[in-house]
Amino acid sequence: MAVIEARGLRKAYGGNVALDGVDLRVEEGRILGLIGPNGAGKTTALNALLGLTPYEGELRVLGRDPWRERDRLMRDVACITDVAVLPRWIRVAQLLAYTAGVHPRFDRARAERFLERTTIRPTHKVRELSKGMVTQLHLALVMAIDARLLVLDEPTLGLDLLFRKQFYDTLLGDYYDKSRTLVVATHQVEEIEHVLTDVLFLDRGRVVLEIGTEALEERYREVAVRPEQIAAARALGPIHERQAVGRSIMLFDGGHGERLAALGEVRTPSIADLFVAVVGGQAQGAAR
Repeated sequence: MAVIEARGLRKAYGGNVALDGVDLRVEEGRILGLIGPNGAGKTTALNALLGLTPYEGELRVLGRDPWRERDRLMRDVACITDVAVLPRWIRVAQLLAYTAGVHPRFDRARAERFLERTTIRPTHKVRELSKGMVTQLHLALVMAIDARLLVLDEPTLGLDLLFRKQFYDTLLGDYYDKSRTLVVATHQVEEIEHVLTDVLFLDRGRVVLEIGTEALEERYREVAVRPEQIAAARALGPIHERQAVGRSIMLFDGGHGERLAALGEVRTPSIADLFVAVVGGQAQGAAR
C-alpha cells in the first residue's frame, strides 16, 4: 500500500517555485530520507503532506487529500519539527493531560514511561528545560500517539551529538515498526543514513534522485584510486571526483565490475557522498 503518492506536485509563492513537478511514492513501513540543501523545498513538501498548504498536482496521504481532509488525516499522522513550540508556562503533567484530552489515540501511560528514562519530571515547566529536553518531550508525546505516519522536519537541528544519537536510537528502538512509516527531512545526512530504507534528493524544488538504499548499494560504487590508475579511472567516466590524502576518490554509476577493482579500493558510497556528487553535479551543470 502506498502511504504517500504524489504526481506533479507543485507549489509556488509568487515567482518563487518551491516544488516543481515532484513525483513521490512511499510504501507502508518504509523510512524515507527527504534530503536537500536549505531552500530545496523540503519543508514545503512536508507542509503539503500535512495539509498545511494548498498545492497543484495530485497528492494522497493514507488515501486522503491532505488539504481537503486534514482533520481525518491527522488522526493517523504525527510530526516533529525544529520550530515546534510548546507553551513555556505549561508543566509537563499539564501538557500530558491536555494532549490526552484532545487526541483520541494518545496513550498517556506510554508517554510517562518514556519520560521516566529522562531527567524530565512532571512538575517541570517547559521554560525550565534545555532544547534537548524539549525535543525529548516532543518525542515522548509523538511516540505515545498511535500514528501510521510520522513526519520529522529537521527534528534534531541545533542539538549536540549525544542528543541527536539518543533521539534516533529511541525513535527506532521504541517507536518504529514495519506497520509505521517515517519521513525525515534533513540536510544533515550523516546522522540518519544508517536508518533509511529510501532516499529522495531534492534540489530547487525538483527530484534529483529517488532510490531505495538496497538499490543504491547495488548501483553506485566509490573507488579510492591508486595514483598510477587515475587516467584509467577517469576514462570510465566517474560522476564525481574528490581528493583525499594521497588518493583520488571517484564515484561511478553502475557497471564496470572487475575493472573498478583493478583501480583501487572499492566500496559503497555513503548517502552523504552520493548527495554531494549528484546534487553538486546538478548545480555545476546549471552554473555552466
